[in-house]
Amino acid sequence: MNELDPRIVRLGIEMNGKLKTYDDLAISATGSKFANALQNEAEIRVSNLSKADREYLLTETSPFNLNRTPKRIVLDAGRRSTGAARVFVGDISSCIPSQPPDITLTFKSSTGQFQKGNILARSQAGAAPLSTIAKQVASDLGLTLRFEATDKNIANYAFAGGALKQVDRLGEAGGVNAYVDDHTLIVKNDNVALSGEARVLSEATGMVGTPEITEQGIKVKYLFDTTTRLGGALTIDSKLNPAASGHYVIFKLNFELANRDTPFYWIAQAKRAGTRR
Repeated sequence: MNELDPRIVRLGIEMNGKLKTYDDLAISATGSKFANALQNEAEIRVSNLSKADREYLLTETSPFNLNRTPKRIVLDAGRRSTGAARVFVGDISSCIPSQPPDITLTFKSSTGQFQKGNILARSQAGAAPLSTIAKQVASDLGLTLRFEATDKNIANYAFAGGALKQVDRLGEAGGVNAYVDDHTLIVKNDNVALSGEARVLSEATGMVGTPEITEQGIKVKYLFDTTTRLGGALTIDSKLNPAASGHYVIFKLNFELANRDTPFYWIAQAKRAGTRR
């Protein structure tokens, strides 16, 4: 850990309708974020919560609890010099305690998990702009819309099913890249980076090891930063593997974070910018 620029790992857990935050306990997390209709997922561990908080969370997240309201969990990370950025937002699907004396709760969470069971039907008479349909989907999911796709008219749009599946339907109907990232529904052109979201990466700026060329593009591990965005641009400048250098669009982000242990990384998978599906 870099003591000259201490890490920030902050966990927020919804309790009784309010978000309670923790940053002074041992917290670690791993997870995956996808720039498609797959749900983002995380496994988050926190040690030595108070007995009252621990018992509340174990009760509220129990499969036997008849209160079916969503239990939100929020993860932020960064460094003191840059501040913290949002890493993950999701609904808790399970909470498992470890054995004493240092009791650790392990939360498993997925983005939009609660919305999967919210059944609805939507339709548009005649032709409707893709942006209008996207606004409706964002409203149904309680999300902010970031629309950067080429707008077009969609004829006879219709949907019936779980609310979260609308994201997949939206992408299919418009031939665009639609996905949920934290509190935002993002709709953009396929394999085009989000505007204003770019990370330049080299051995001198946090790259760990050598970037790996894959069938879809590239896979690279680097020190956690607050500028990387799912769907954003990633420019690689590698001296050890020059063939991997170039401009990419991130389609998957894994994170490995801890405030009292070694991991503090992004692992990005990205596709060469401008290439087709």
